[in-house]
Amino acid sequence: MAGRNHAVDDLFSSLNSSPASPQVNFGNNSPNLINFDDDVDEDFDNTPSTSKPLMVFDRFYDSSSEDGFYSTGSVGGGDSSNSLVHAAGNRLDYMMQYLDRKLLSTDGKENEVKQALPEFIGTGGGRGMFKLPVKAAVHPGRPPSLEFRPHPLRETQIGCFLRVLEGTGDGSQLWAGSECGVRVWDMDDMYGMEEGEYEAEAPFCESVRTSATLSLVVDDGNKVVWSGHKDGRIRCWKMFQSSDHPDGPFKECLSWQAHRGPVLSLVISSYGDLWSGSEGGAIIVWPWEALEKAHSLTREEKHMASLVIERAYIDLKNQVTTNGISCSILSADVKYLLSDHSGAKVWSVGPLSFALWDAYTRELLKVSNIDGLAENLTIQQDLSAEEEAKMKFAYNPKKEKTQSSISFFQRSRNAIMGAADAVLRVAAKGGFGDDSRRIEALVITTDGTIWSGSANGLIVKWDANGNRLQDFQYHSSAIRCLCTFGLRVWVGYASGTLHVLDLDGNLLGEWVAHGSPIIDMAVGPGYIFTLANDGGIRGWSILTPGPLDKILCSELADRELLYTRLESFKMLAGTWNVAQGRATHDSLVSWLASAANDVDIVAVGLQEVEMGAGFLAMSAARETMQVGLEGSSAGQWWLDMIGKTLDEGSSFHRVGSRQLAGMLIGVWVRYNIRGNVGDIDVAAVPCGFGNAIGNKGAVGLRMRIYGRSICFVNCHFAAHLEAVNRRNADFDHVYKTMSFSRGPNLVNTSSAAVSSAIQTARLENAMGTLSVNGLPELSEADMVVFLGDFNYRLDDISYDEARDFISQRSFDWLREKDQLRAEMKAGNVFQGMREAVITFPPTYKFERHQPGLAGYDSGEKKRIPAWCDRVLYRDNRPESSDICNLNCPVVSSVMQYEACMDVTDSDHKPVRCIFSVELARVDEPKRRKLFGEIMTSNKKIRRILEEQCKVPDAILSTNNIILQDSDMSVLRITNKSGEDKALFKVICEGQCTIKDRKQGSSHHPRGSYGFPRWLEVKPTVGIIEPNHIVEISVHHQGYETLKEYVDGAPQNCWCEDVRDTEVMLVVEVRGSCTTERKCHRVRVRHNHSLSDSPMPMEQKPDNSTRDHASVLHRSDIKWLSGSRDVVDHLRDLHTP
Repeated sequence: MAGRNHAVDDLFSSLNSSPASPQVNFGNNSPNLINFDDDVDEDFDNTPSTSKPLMVFDRFYDSSSEDGFYSTGSVGGGDSSNSLVHAAGNRLDYMMQYLDRKLLSTDGKENEVKQALPEFIGTGGGRGMFKLPVKAAVHPGRPPSLEFRPHPLRETQIGCFLRVLEGTGDGSQLWAGSECGVRVWDMDDMYGMEEGEYEAEAPFCESVRTSATLSLVVDDGNKVVWSGHKDGRIRCWKMFQSSDHPDGPFKECLSWQAHRGPVLSLVISSYGDLWSGSEGGAIIVWPWEALEKAHSLTREEKHMASLVIERAYIDLKNQVTTNGISCSILSADVKYLLSDHSGAKVWSVGPLSFALWDAYTRELLKVSNIDGLAENLTIQQDLSAEEEAKMKFAYNPKKEKTQSSISFFQRSRNAIMGAADAVLRVAAKGGFGDDSRRIEALVITTDGTIWSGSANGLIVKWDANGNRLQDFQYHSSAIRCLCTFGLRVWVGYASGTLHVLDLDGNLLGEWVAHGSPIIDMAVGPGYIFTLANDGGIRGWSILTPGPLDKILCSELADRELLYTRLESFKMLAGTWNVAQGRATHDSLVSWLASAANDVDIVAVGLQEVEMGAGFLAMSAARETMQVGLEGSSAGQWWLDMIGKTLDEGSSFHRVGSRQLAGMLIGVWVRYNIRGNVGDIDVAAVPCGFGNAIGNKGAVGLRMRIYGRSICFVNCHFAAHLEAVNRRNADFDHVYKTMSFSRGPNLVNTSSAAVSSAIQTARLENAMGTLSVNGLPELSEADMVVFLGDFNYRLDDISYDEARDFISQRSFDWLREKDQLRAEMKAGNVFQGMREAVITFPPTYKFERHQPGLAGYDSGEKKRIPAWCDRVLYRDNRPESSDICNLNCPVVSSVMQYEACMDVTDSDHKPVRCIFSVELARVDEPKRRKLFGEIMTSNKKIRRILEEQCKVPDAILSTNNIILQDSDMSVLRITNKSGEDKALFKVICEGQCTIKDRKQGSSHHPRGSYGFPRWLEVKPTVGIIEPNHIVEISVHHQGYETLKEYVDGAPQNCWCEDVRDTEVMLVVEVRGSCTTERKCHRVRVRHNHSLSDSPMPMEQKPDNSTRDHASVLHRSDIKWLSGSRDVVDHLRDLHTP
């Protein structure tokens, strides 16, 4: 019982010893200080409070929530009271579960703690590159985020990694494309949790298995999502079909073969057409008319849908080349397509160039390189007009043949001239392409500018005509994705860094959002969601950075107990220099099997598995070329024998291994925890002969268990008594340069999802391999175990003296002569590492097959015995007294540290070390649910959201417009707010035909709310300053000549009849920091005879209106300087 009271005292003292107010800095690694004060000042001041700190139970009944959500006081309404009591009960249950786990773990391990061995700690830890990773309940280096999809273990994602992300316009759903299909989340459940699943993501629905999804585009108008796939097919999915398949995967409603190669990009133009891009410059337009026809087919006709679309394609590349135009964009992969709805253009982007297309005529307008230099698209004509006319109209087979030949040679000449022009431009720059400048991301912002991001971290702004406006750079890492919302642009980098910029390019915030590259982003309800290369998805408030972040940090930190889970397990780390020999089964049983019964993880490091000059040279060559890294037959023999000893396949599972020359490391885990172990990475660092040969060096294996990172590093350092400095240098080189990546010997893994961008950046570091924060990768691990033949000897002692002390078991005096202990004490090596006090005889050097202590080297050299074979470690503890919690998530102690002196198969004795590990992790589903409760219940957060997310009041000059042929009307939108900017977007909700002079009712939308081809609206998006007016032109473009394409060629043409047609325009107005919007509808009608077809409106248009075909006169336009002028001028206007 004393143990339980002691544990409770430790727990409560740790909770109440935190400082008063949180200091959150997203620009550095300053520690996070948790606030237990009940009140946070209105101005979010960081002034420490002098109030009494809350005890644990107080924190659940006296929250910093001002609305009393967690209060036990009376509240009005029976339903509300029940909900409050239920919420408080849940929190109390969570707290009691945490305390029970803590007390039970303490009861069960009290004896173990007493048996923990004393340790020696090296000097110099916690500073410089040995700085411990910063851990906290709320990450102190970034804003609080919604863990929408916690980083899954890589091994569980093989063949189904997420690659693209897209949100619906109304924020109701989030779609993702994976390597095996698509999945969709209902955002009403984004704070949801599924009981019983470790690190369960928000509830989702998944499609049937398909080829890998490479691109997604959302059609909000028709409530469908289009996906492009690796097999060249395009598939269509209904947005809300998941309710039709509650218990199984949902199926596509339409699909067809679009390209021979993969569909790299998709976009919907301003007229509703679907554009798709593929390899080699291929761009196909799928007209909306064909898509609409396919959707309208009956169930009996559905089998014809794909054929209808496939035959209606328009091949833009073929049209351009047929016209004799040759340019670089026609041979580059179309990585990105972007639609400029205001300019009615489509951008197609390759690695080093881009093209502008007219969305109306589908003609190529412009081709430019990444410097903004336009390519010459002029076709050189060799024939005079008379000769061309003769050849065109003369009916002579020979002349037709001559014309065909000349056309062929003319096209060839143009192609050669275009290629030569491109070569000259590249040669003038001194090279044949710069891969670091390739375009990696593209986005169009609210003000109509286009932003591109490059592999060298450069951001470039372009105007709507493809002219370069501005460029700036804030990070050297490659840009992987861009996203925009409101007046901000979000930039995701390959380093995992996230930047927030305003529309002028000023940096507003930066932080490391993920531990792997950010590959895509999407806008959701109140959040920007970032997808990392490892499959994790995090949601960041659209107000970040801002005052909301500090409140969330404090609230989440105060409730740490609610989402903390404690785990415990044992590890065995064994090292053995086998001296190119092989062990008997009994030796392996004595070393490993006898101690593995009670452990969950076994890590084994071997040295000198195989040596020899020829083998070392071949190993070095393979490492240089990164081929044949599976290891040697001798290494495989050892892995098989150890696996057999550990009952591999029944009790243990080997998760990975790595061999470098004679060094070999392998890790096995028990099957009962296998589901919680993954993200296996391996590494190798040679240190011999100029850091090139693997006779000395290290091999490492990194894994993630319960969300925490543990590294095992097997080392073999320089030999000989006097080579202390070389051994120190070997450790320094290994620690600085060890870079983990997926290796060939990882069991049940494939080659998917490896980021080469990070590895490339790391290899470029002159001083070694550094992580994204500038520190070695090993410094980022929660626990590091170094094991191996370190080769440190005993100083100032003779062979005979050493034998005498060993025979008397006077190890205390021998330890004072230990080189490694002396160097660690001086802070020269293994800085901050821990080692249990050695109580076993030196493990080197012995005569083979000589049992007992009499087996020490008695030959001519009589090498002095030494503790060459060691096991050291480092966990999260800055101090030995720290307990396990989210601020110190991994705490370990050594339960056993000994050598197997009865094993005689080598000149070294095998050593083993057993660790007892306590681990604290975040229960992600509970934290996500708590995150949602804080966002919806905290009064201060709600007040900030109400203030920041207001939708400015706006009025429209009219809600009805009448157009005749080629007429233009002006629609004015006035921002009545005197403080806030208003963002507007004009979409077409659909069109219908008016019959019998009645008002249209059923409007049928085109793709993604596109406009009919006879109507032009400019601009469709923009920003309205406070007390200002924006003018939108609504123009009738005349009667459209429609063409029906069959197999890529126009077959039938007809003139579209748009008389007595009504279009419903919707003007969406919202603020700069909210997804909420106000919609204003405007009816636009084309009438053949205005006198015969009056508008269904409050006032019938007069004669002057008919003459100008508009309710509002162009001459009435004037700029208003202030809010008083706005009100006076528009007092009598009707706002729908």
